[in-house]
Amino acid sequence: MVDNKRKRGRKSKSIVPETLDLHSTHHHHLRRRRRNPPPETPDKTLISASPSNHIENGKINGNVSLNGNGSLNGLVLDSVVMAMARVVPAMDAVVKVFCTHTEPNFSLPWQRKRQFSSSSSGFVISGRRVLTNAHSVEHYTQVKLKKRGSDTKFVATVLAIGTECDIALLTVEDDEFWVGVSPVEFGDLPALQDAVTVVGYPIGGDTISVTSGVVSRIEILSYVHGSTELLGLQIDAAINSGNSGGPAFNDKGNCVGIAFQSLKHEDAENIGYVIPTPVIMHFIQDYEKNGSYTGFPILGVEWQKMENPDLRKSTGMKDNQKGVRIRRIDPTAPEYKVLKPSDIILSFDGVDIANDGTVPFRHGERIGFSYLVSQKYTGDTAQIKVLRDSKILKFNIKFETHGKLIPAHNKGRPPSYYIIAGLVFTTVSVPYLRSEYGKDYGYDAPVKLLDKLLHELPKSRDEQTVVVSQVLVADINIGYEEIVNTQVLAFNGQPVKNLKSLANMVESCTDEYLKFELEYQQIVVLQTKTAKAATVDILSTHCIPSAMSDDLKT
Repeated sequence: MVDNKRKRGRKSKSIVPETLDLHSTHHHHLRRRRRNPPPETPDKTLISASPSNHIENGKINGNVSLNGNGSLNGLVLDSVVMAMARVVPAMDAVVKVFCTHTEPNFSLPWQRKRQFSSSSSGFVISGRRVLTNAHSVEHYTQVKLKKRGSDTKFVATVLAIGTECDIALLTVEDDEFWVGVSPVEFGDLPALQDAVTVVGYPIGGDTISVTSGVVSRIEILSYVHGSTELLGLQIDAAINSGNSGGPAFNDKGNCVGIAFQSLKHEDAENIGYVIPTPVIMHFIQDYEKNGSYTGFPILGVEWQKMENPDLRKSTGMKDNQKGVRIRRIDPTAPEYKVLKPSDIILSFDGVDIANDGTVPFRHGERIGFSYLVSQKYTGDTAQIKVLRDSKILKFNIKFETHGKLIPAHNKGRPPSYYIIAGLVFTTVSVPYLRSEYGKDYGYDAPVKLLDKLLHELPKSRDEQTVVVSQVLVADINIGYEEIVNTQVLAFNGQPVKNLKSLANMVESCTDEYLKFELEYQQIVVLQTKTAKAATVDILSTHCIPSAMSDDLKT
């Protein structure tokens, strides 16, 4: 099978090698081959990173050259072997993850796609639990784990999936699985140039594999699967398909991260990315605290840098004041009640923010202030100091998770739909756009939908973008057959807030006609009684079990 789903760090059952294929944009945004750049992003050619310092089952393989001093790539061979020896005991905690996926069919939302299988990596932690990547078990129907050196696969239970941070938590009920397995211990956030060893089950073989390298960068980076930005580590160890979910160990044998994505570009070699321990611990503690994953809160504002001196002076900032200017505020965020556009955010929880939006991180390092926000949990509060009309104000803000007008994920839920007289109504999401327009949806989807995806903010928490996905041709809808993916603005004069409100209005309508007002000043008019009667035959013709999805029936 050649499903694009497997190009996100999961190894295909096919013998054809595959790697994590990602794009890099001018915003350092990483994208898989199945994901698509926004319209303004130039296309870039993908290449495969070549593995280096590759070790399988404790043996150094590949093209290894020693100089007269017995050095390996500038490192003393003995030190490499000693570092590997410290990692070997922890390698027994690394497991192979087998998953069977059944994806929803967003274009035909009453169906699911053909199931497919994939494999990736994971590792055992305390509390009889296993960590892996969220994209490794996305849309799972069954997950099985196999220990190193074992021939038995154990059925696993998915406890939590963190879409934003690309982490999933599993467990196994069978006591036999836990016999002889010691959990991995977590280490501190590594420093630049610290040695790291990535362990997992990538393409190229069936046994456990190890690649080594160093930490080359620590910064806020884009998480491809979660479409969000969190702290991440860049390393020069090769991370290939199947490595996803595997641990990255330091030279003491402690886990300092989870391998999850890599960059493939003609100008880059051996650039892999690791989820660091602060993000991992946030996910674990969130689950332990709330009994489920609640997510990473964000500050619901869009801001502008204040690096221009004239801009700073015009807003009343003094020479010793620094900060960022608020451009827009999410109307659904708690900050909307206290903050205002053009406020200057001076500090977050007592930490001063620079004019470029960074805060001190470690010695000689700065990082985006969103890192401070990402350390918070849902329900936590923080003090924000702002400059407004030359006056300094302080506000205590309670953090909540935010939803986008066009969500990046359906978080495992099947898509919603409603059918009347052959008109198929559904909601727009990134998976839906990808299903309709393929990997180049950023170029091929309607401009108005892309504008909502990139720029528009929701006016309320339950607002959705409802479209006529397609028209199932019948005598009742003659003349409307060419309407495709057009937004529904109003029904019988009432604005359409979400799909459920539209379904309720249509089902309870007693007017003579059903009138749908669409984007581009189009209208669809159907006689109420005739339309409802024709729906039954249309559903039967297309073998559709119900006129609406289950979530709309409650």
